[in-house]
Amino acid sequence: MRKQELHIAAFGAGRMGRGIGICFALAGWQISLIDSRLREDWATYKVGVEKEIAQTLALLVDLDLLPAGSEAVIKDRISLLPHNDGLASLSKCELIFEAVPETEASKKEALRKLDHVLSEAAIVASTTSTFLADLVASWSTRPEYILNAHFLNPAFLVPLIEVSPHQGTRPEVIETVKQALEDIGKVPVLCKASPGYIVPRIQALAMNEAARLVEEGVASAEDVDKAVRYGFGLRFAALGLLEFIDWGGLDILYYASGYLEKEMQNARFATPDIIVDKMGKGALGMGAGVGMYDWRTRDQEAFKREKLRKFVELLNMNGALKPPVL
Repeated sequence: MRKQELHIAAFGAGRMGRGIGICFALAGWQISLIDSRLREDWATYKVGVEKEIAQTLALLVDLDLLPAGSEAVIKDRISLLPHNDGLASLSKCELIFEAVPETEASKKEALRKLDHVLSEAAIVASTTSTFLADLVASWSTRPEYILNAHFLNPAFLVPLIEVSPHQGTRPEVIETVKQALEDIGKVPVLCKASPGYIVPRIQALAMNEAARLVEEGVASAEDVDKAVRYGFGLRFAALGLLEFIDWGGLDILYYASGYLEKEMQNARFATPDIIVDKMGKGALGMGAGVGMYDWRTRDQEAFKREKLRKFVELLNMNGALKPPVL
């Protein structure tokens, strides 16, 4: 971790704000956690927030992710501030994670308040999973400094963060946010302002299909989940979906999609245009040198060995790999 170079704050002290606070504190950074509401019972609310943060840190100790006795050091890096004092402290803040409730009224009010106190070049990263970055930016008088940074729960454990700018977001703003996230050990990915980002969009389809398998009597809930844990999930924890397409060959997906669409009589299984187009061009994946990725300058055998090594590690971690009988 490099030395902290930004003054960081989270506006909103709910579950997401607390999770972000813990993320930065675990990486050695100081962060201000600001209550987005003006409340008379601030003292009582503060006790509740501090209790939950302490419980999360105790959980991390229990999971062997944090040394016992270090909880106080981590907790002291999070400055919990009431509404008015917190807003007043933001004049020199350079990166603020907006983490207020997922309603349009709450988001608009938060952007209005932040615009009133922030410096001209301060960055606001909304953690919303509902509103696209271009809409969030329209609620600010400083739209070029606005983007979305979608954390996945639990934020203090899941490394992935989907960074979603709008067309008017300054390039340096995107790079600053990505760098800050990488500096605390997160894995930011860039995606356009699109409903569902990346993970929720894929996840929704997978969860719905799992529910349909039970609905149609194809398998029990227990067996569907077992299939996901020991087949689907393990493979795709080691290998990306698009890497998997290229490894097996786009033609396999092309024909499998056609078969499922015909047999299920449902267009949800239809082959996407990008696969049809690549089939026509002979860009069938690793064997052809080009597929969803360009493999022509990559050591395919080294790539396969590394992915299989990672897969074996995951199998062993899950107790799913039995030693051979000799």
